[in-house]
Amino acid sequence: MAHVVTPLDQPSNYKDSQSRVDRQRQNDLLSKSTTLYIGNLSFYTTEEQIYELFTKCASPEDGGGIKRIIMGLDRNTRTPCGFCFVEYYTHAEALASMRYVSGTKLDERIIRCDLDLGYKEGRQFGRGKSGGQVRDEHRQDYDPGRGGWGAQAQRLEVERRREVEERYADAQDGPGAVAGGGGDWKEAEGAAPEARKRGRSPEDEGDNTRTGHRTRLDDEMEAERM
Repeated sequence: MAHVVTPLDQPSNYKDSQSRVDRQRQNDLLSKSTTLYIGNLSFYTTEEQIYELFTKCASPEDGGGIKRIIMGLDRNTRTPCGFCFVEYYTHAEALASMRYVSGTKLDERIIRCDLDLGYKEGRQFGRGKSGGQVRDEHRQDYDPGRGGWGAQAQRLEVERRREVEERYADAQDGPGAVAGGGGDWKEAEGAAPEARKRGRSPEDEGDNTRTGHRTRLDDEMEAERM
């Protein structure tokens, strides 16, 4: 049965591309490592949340505990980008975290833990072209916990919007566009009241003549009554 079920505290076959050690030396270092690499974190998970979770596998009564937590950061913005390193004081604590914490949920995400060769300054930064992790560089799905769309998809969307804006600007300056940014219609609107005043026509003159004639007839009839 031991050969059928894969032990939960075994490290993966991942090899750091920037590591200079061979596979055998790597396995020797991992067999004594007290450092864990934690992946698939939400960008919004805090160091306090990580400490609270991984403290459950610490053994302070045996001289253990969490030594430090190093949050993974975007190389450009210096904001969390979905991974971290957890250093314990003992190797047994690191194995316990792999056994009991890896594969559980934190901030509604299934996190993964793996033994690490040991943290070195500079490893806290993402290695993707945009500053984050490489996995988020080419991701095509929308993940709200990891910044939405992948970095490459976001760049394509920015370029698409820029092209739309440029075409719109060209259309504004092209034939048939409203001169002066659309200000002419305001001038036309201001002149509208005067334009709506109708000029006097010959018929109006005729009406005035008839009105004056009726007025004289009324005066004559009034004089006859007197």
